[in-house]
Amino acid sequence: MAMVVALAACSSGHATARDGGPSSVAVTTSTRPARAPATTLPAYLSLAAQAIVPHLSVFDTPGAPAPARVLDNPWLLVPHQPGSTVPQVFLVETRRTDGWVRVLLPIRPNGSSGWVRARDVTLSPIAFRIRIELSAHRITVFDRGAANYTGPIADGAPATPTPVGHYYIRVLIKAPNPNTVYGPYAYGLSSHSDTLTSFDGGDAETGIHGNNDASVLGTSITHGCIRIDNTEITRLANLLPLGTPVDINP
Repeated sequence: MAMVVALAACSSGHATARDGGPSSVAVTTSTRPARAPATTLPAYLSLAAQAIVPHLSVFDTPGAPAPARVLDNPWLLVPHQPGSTVPQVFLVETRRTDGWVRVLLPIRPNGSSGWVRARDVTLSPIAFRIRIELSAHRITVFDRGAANYTGPIADGAPATPTPVGHYYIRVLIKAPNPNTVYGPYAYGLSSHSDTLTSFDGGDAETGIHGNNDASVLGTSITHGCIRIDNTEITRLANLLPLGTPVDINP
């Protein structure tokens, strides 16, 4: 298993990961921003929470007697490949003053959230945001509220649509071979396909990545992932940190 583990619903019916997909992955993350001040954030800022403990307890409610789940930190993107570890990063939904933080979780069903202890994470501000408009086949990347990039996308085919909702970037992967369906880079999102329960050995996670056929941009052809211009995904790979919010609209 390789990049397909993180982006299991990305391929179209015309080019799957088995059609020459990479056999290994290189995981990369952006430098963590400075710790967020405990003040009201500007409207364009979001907060990311990065786990700083080896086993992160996630609770259904603040102060619950036992965690609903415990997440390993870092997590292993590719089984049996130690170099593919990725830090547990989440998008913050609510920050309370009593030591609890509610975060969006990268699990099924889409939109699931949980509470973590503030002492178990580091909170960092993120000035970027991604908006995807499926009907317009368009992606817009915002930096401090201003459009940094707008361009065409390919999205999910009618039988395997891209899931609409509020998500975040969970992992950045550099493809060993930039000429596959994934292009040079891929961002794995916290979302999962609503129509596929598994795909090529993974849990049908979705993502944003490059392409090996620019003519598909502007169409609905994938198994749920978003494909964008290769030059732009390469540029954005140096800009967007883990935890960046992604809004996918109809």
